[in-house]
Amino acid sequence: MPSMQERLDRLSGRRRRRHRDAADDLSRLPDPTLVPGVDRLPQIKHIVLLMMENHSFDNYLGQLGRGDGLPDPPPENPRRSGPPVAAFHFEKTTQTRDVPSQSWRSSHLQFDDGRNDGFVTSIEDVTPNADATLGMGHWNETDLPFYAGLTRTFPLADRWFCSCLGPTFPNRRFLMAATANGLIDDIIAGIVDYPRGGTIFDLLNRYGISWANYHHVPHNRLLRKRLGGGGFLRLIRSLKLAAGQLLPFVEHRVRGEIDCTANLYPLGLFRSIGHLRHIDRFFKDAANGTLPAVSLVDPDFAAGSEENPQDIQVGEGFAASVINAVMHGRGWPNTLLIWFYDEHGGYYDHVPPPTAVEPDDVEPHSLLETTGPWRWLLKHTSVWRTAKKVDTAPGRYDRYGFRVPAVVVSPYAKPDCVSSTVFDHTSALKLIEEKWNLPPLTRRDAAAVAPWDMLDFTADPAFIEPPKLPAPAMPWRL
Repeated sequence: MPSMQERLDRLSGRRRRRHRDAADDLSRLPDPTLVPGVDRLPQIKHIVLLMMENHSFDNYLGQLGRGDGLPDPPPENPRRSGPPVAAFHFEKTTQTRDVPSQSWRSSHLQFDDGRNDGFVTSIEDVTPNADATLGMGHWNETDLPFYAGLTRTFPLADRWFCSCLGPTFPNRRFLMAATANGLIDDIIAGIVDYPRGGTIFDLLNRYGISWANYHHVPHNRLLRKRLGGGGFLRLIRSLKLAAGQLLPFVEHRVRGEIDCTANLYPLGLFRSIGHLRHIDRFFKDAANGTLPAVSLVDPDFAAGSEENPQDIQVGEGFAASVINAVMHGRGWPNTLLIWFYDEHGGYYDHVPPPTAVEPDDVEPHSLLETTGPWRWLLKHTSVWRTAKKVDTAPGRYDRYGFRVPAVVVSPYAKPDCVSSTVFDHTSALKLIEEKWNLPPLTRRDAAAVAPWDMLDFTADPAFIEPPKLPAPAMPWRL
């Protein structure tokens, strides 16, 4: 007899199926000879996605000598005037607030038609009074000893790109739904919609596959926002948004409510119960071998995500605690964890992002395109000024964003492996879809490649005994 959780999940799955073509879904299964939801890879029982914030491959791993790191001599980027700025090592592990920027505008300026030479001038353009050299800085093994040991031990992807040339919210949306659904910024105004094809969570619910988003927010605070369901939640956000457009400090407060990744597409009560769990539960579940089939682990976005102006060693400590908990938990023999980053944070990377398949027919849009009476109101607010600062750049979802660090951690991981296969965040979705024979959510994950080339299921697991990794520079405490 199905549990109450299973009943709620099936109910939410039926509701979200209304925009999908069932026959088309069946025709696009990884294996059309099998029913959807069947487990095609029983060796792996737990997939854990640990997505940190705002660093490029070169910014963290460029000096490790593993994978395609920073060229020698150090690459340079020009200024508007004066001598160019070469890549350099930061002397401290704290960062500068809001500099560099990974906004839609900044990212496209940094890309500069594939020259990757706008990491200095984008700061001069967007934040003209800031230190324009900061985008060219990087850290090394001394600063991040755990990450260095992790990338030298487990398979490293040196062509894992974020999903679009833009900031956190659009890229984390790609991780959930293989589309940003038009969003190009981190302004709360865009967080009141839902993708036509649903999210990976909807698919998991539909086929009875367990999942959880572990977060750092008191559970009752998240739960009470959802008592009226997803539509009610979007209504409340819209009302708060209207207040935020009149009172800038309210907009800042509402933005702070995006405190777990699953919140980037509003979840109602039925799709939240049992799936949003506090981070202390993660460590218990990992130790007991009771993690769900799919776990999305969020850092503390306020203090330990590695986004500026945070100390990157705090985030490394948190990530180390998560990875060590997985490796030493009872479920380790059947676990696969991916450590990666939502986007590059505005920090230099020397590899131009390649073209990508557009996910759907929803084009990127901004508040600046608002029409009617709302436009007049918006033009007199800080929200409009912010949008003019971060959104004003042409572009589509037809190109990946910059490279980010990515490592696959599993007993089945290949030793001494560096993969140069092109991945993006929808590769994690592809992994889930191919394991459980699920249809793609959009054209983007349909075209994605799962990171199978970093795993070996034909031989005895190389890491069945967890390797000892270096201690992080700053251990994390709950």
